[in-house]
Amino acid sequence: MSLPIALVVGIAAGGATLLAAAAVLLALWCAARRRARRNRNSDTGSSDPSTLVEWGKGGRSSLAPEPEPEQQVTRQFSLEELVQATKNFSDANIVGAGSFGLVYMGLLLDGTIVAIKRRVGAARQDFADAVKNVRCLSEIRHRNIVTLIGYCQEGGLQMLVYEYLPNGSVCGHLYDNGKGSTTRLEFKQRLSIAIGAAKGLNHLHSRDPPLIHKNFKTNNVLVDENFIAKVADVGLVRLLRGSDDAGPSHGFSSSVYQDPEVQSVAQFSESSDVYSFGVFLLELITGREAASLMPPESREYLAHWVISTDM
Repeated sequence: MSLPIALVVGIAAGGATLLAAAAVLLALWCAARRRARRNRNSDTGSSDPSTLVEWGKGGRSSLAPEPEPEQQVTRQFSLEELVQATKNFSDANIVGAGSFGLVYMGLLLDGTIVAIKRRVGAARQDFADAVKNVRCLSEIRHRNIVTLIGYCQEGGLQMLVYEYLPNGSVCGHLYDNGKGSTTRLEFKQRLSIAIGAAKGLNHLHSRDPPLIHKNFKTNNVLVDENFIAKVADVGLVRLLRGSDDAGPSHGFSSSVYQDPEVQSVAQFSESSDVYSFGVFLLELITGREAASLMPPESREYLAHWVISTDM
């Protein structure tokens, strides 16, 4: 069961606050969960994973999937190219770190600035099997999705090469992440980022078959030099886990961003991504990490707490 991201963005664009949009989103999520349970318990009912796909084809043109340009060949980089681009993976070129490993800024010989993710730990044989997935992911071209340019597997190293976004992640402009921030987001920028991230996520869900992000959160939404939002780490969960990635375990623990029902049904879906989008909106509204919003002693799920509290 998926939820219409456009409905929430439409509410915000119509003049309501982002806080109201997030509360509506989470309330809709709870209602959708109840409907999904009834469908699963009935003889004829079923959860339709194509709901968002069909919704994206009509009636809500503001988030309709944008046409993709002609497919481009995935580039296989040599280790020598990336060593030269990063000055031998100098610490001075490190711009971040994530589940895949350290992220380096690199300058290719043709003058292109890229972000290079270098996998942590020993090289795994199954990365070779994932090259097909990398090639599929690199074919995704959308204004609100970070482009995967290519990959490298050589010398015992495994790396992914992406377009470089100079302004980093949204969380770096919302709250103190220990690195400071040079830009504080105005309301208009936050609204634009919310709409851009929704468009990127909707584009993934509108593919055939739908592509579920599975790890959507504030630091996986980047902004370019014009503060246009781009969804990052698309398909990265699958690359890290391999082909057997139906459930939420195997290296990705539950977090405040994760739909609480993922653990019980052991399956990600469009609606679990939309739940994560709701948490993303809360952080965009408050300028605080979602984990810090609830009282430490609370045992409620974030969605239930937001609906029941006067924020």
